[in-house]
Amino acid sequence: MVDHRGWRLAAACVPLLLVCGVLVGCGGPRADGSPVRRVPPAVTTSSTPARSATEVEVENARPGTPDWRVRKVGSEHEIEGFADHVSVLPGESFRLFVSTTTKGFTVEAFRMGWYGGALARRVWAAPRRPGIEQAPARVEGRTNTVTAPWKPSLTVPTQDWPAGSYLLRLRADSGAQRYVPITVRSSDLAGKIAILNGTTTWQAYNLWGGHSLYEGPYGYESRSRAVSFDRPYDKDGAVKFMAYEQPAIALAERLGLPLAYTTDNDLHARPGLLDQARGLAVLGHDEYWSTEMRKATTRARDAGMNIAFLGANEVNRHIRFDATKLGEDRLVICYKGMDDPIAAKRPAEVTIDWRLAAKPWPESDLTGVFYECNPAEAAYVVTRPRHWLFAGTRVRKGQRFPGMVGPEYDRVDLRVKTPRPIEIIAHSPVRCLNLDSHADSAYYTVPSGAGVFAAGTMRWVCAMRGRRCGHGVTDSAKHFVERVTETLLRGMAAGPLGLAHPARDNAERVGS
Repeated sequence: MVDHRGWRLAAACVPLLLVCGVLVGCGGPRADGSPVRRVPPAVTTSSTPARSATEVEVENARPGTPDWRVRKVGSEHEIEGFADHVSVLPGESFRLFVSTTTKGFTVEAFRMGWYGGALARRVWAAPRRPGIEQAPARVEGRTNTVTAPWKPSLTVPTQDWPAGSYLLRLRADSGAQRYVPITVRSSDLAGKIAILNGTTTWQAYNLWGGHSLYEGPYGYESRSRAVSFDRPYDKDGAVKFMAYEQPAIALAERLGLPLAYTTDNDLHARPGLLDQARGLAVLGHDEYWSTEMRKATTRARDAGMNIAFLGANEVNRHIRFDATKLGEDRLVICYKGMDDPIAAKRPAEVTIDWRLAAKPWPESDLTGVFYECNPAEAAYVVTRPRHWLFAGTRVRKGQRFPGMVGPEYDRVDLRVKTPRPIEIIAHSPVRCLNLDSHADSAYYTVPSGAGVFAAGTMRWVCAMRGRRCGHGVTDSAKHFVERVTETLLRGMAAGPLGLAHPARDNAERVGS
C-alpha cells in the first residue's frame, strides 16, 4: 500500500518522469547484458508415455484436516509466537518462541493446500507445554525497530514435511489461538512454478509492538524505518497470508501442477534461485523488493521464465536487508525517503520508491503495469474477451464484475518504462482521490519467450472467495478468476508463454 502522503508524492512524480524520459525511458524490456537462456517448453506427442503424478497431486490425495483455522484470537497477548527462520528446507528444524498469559499451550503444524476442499493437512503436533509470559516488546529508538527479546520455547522438526506454505497454530489453555507462518522451501525449482510467499510485505505491515513501516503510536512520522522478523505478527498472526495468498495456493495445488515454494527472503539471498524455474507466481500483494530480488527475477524472465503478478502495487518499494541477533536477512529496511543514512555513500540502494530514485527503475519495467492510487473500488471490465487467457470463461466485451478492482490498482502507463508488446485485456474505469482513471490487466512477452501477466487489482485473489470476499464481488467473479488463473498457470507450466501466445500490442488503441 502507498499511504495518501505517498500517493501525492507519486502523482507529483509523473511530470518529472516525463521530463526525465532519458532516465526512465519507454519501449522494450531492460537488457542487463546477461545471455538469453531459453527454458524449453514441455513437449507432448502421441508417443509420449502417460505422465506420473506430480508431488503436489500425491500430497493432496492425502486426507485433509478441516479444523485448521484460528477460531478464537483471545486478548492481545494471550498467546503469540514467532519462528527463528522465515523458511527451512525439508528436514531442517527451527526454534519457536512462544509467550502466553496462561499456564500452558499446544502447537499444531498445518500444510496449506487443497486436500479435497479441506485446504490443509496437519503434519505435526506437540504435546502440551508449560507457558510463560515473555518480556514486552523492545523498541530501538533510531529506527523504531520492534523486537521480542524472548527465550526459545521448543524446537520444531520438519522431518517428512513436504515443501509448502505452513501455518503453526498455537493454542493456549484458555482456548485462545494464533498462527505462526513458516515456509518449507523447495530445494529444486527446475521445471516448476515457484510460489513466492510475500514475507517482506507481511512484515512491513506488521504492527506488533506498536510500529510498522506505515505507522507508530504517533502516526506516520513515528513509523519504523526497519522492521524485524524477530517478533510475532499482529492480529491472528497470518492476516496477509490468508487475505492475499491462501486462496491462490489452494487453487494451484488443486490443479496438481509441478509447484515449488520459496519466499522474498530466499529470492534475495539466493541469486540463482529462479534459474531453472518454469514460472514465478507473485501473489496478491508483494510490494517490498530488494535490488537482488528484482535483478534475479528480471534475469530469469529474460531467460524464459514466465511470471504471474496476481495482485496490484507489486514491486513498488525498494528495500534492503540486514541481520538481527537471530540470523541474516531478518531485518527489512525501508526509510521511504532520502533520510536513509546510506544516501551519500550508496545512492543506488536508498530505500525510496523505485520510481522516485535518482535513477528511476519503475516497477512497470518488470510488471508491465504502474501503481497509481489507493483506496479505490470499481467493477472489473473485460476488453479482449477472445484473449487466450479468457478461454472457457464465455465473457463478452464490456462485461463487468462488480467490486473486483480495489483497494489498490495498477494501469499501463506508456509515459514510464513499459515492456512491449503489451496487451491490455481488461480496462476498468475507476475514480480514486478525485482522479478519474482506469485499472488494467495486462500481458506482455519478451524475446526469450517468457510471458508476464499482471492482474492490476489487489482483489484478484480475494475474488477467488466469491461473495465471501465482500465489496460486491460475486460468485460469477470467483468462477471467472479461477478459470483465468487456471489457464494462466497451466500455460506457465507448459513452457515459455510467448512461444505459444505472443502478445499483440494494443496499448495505444485501448488508451494508457
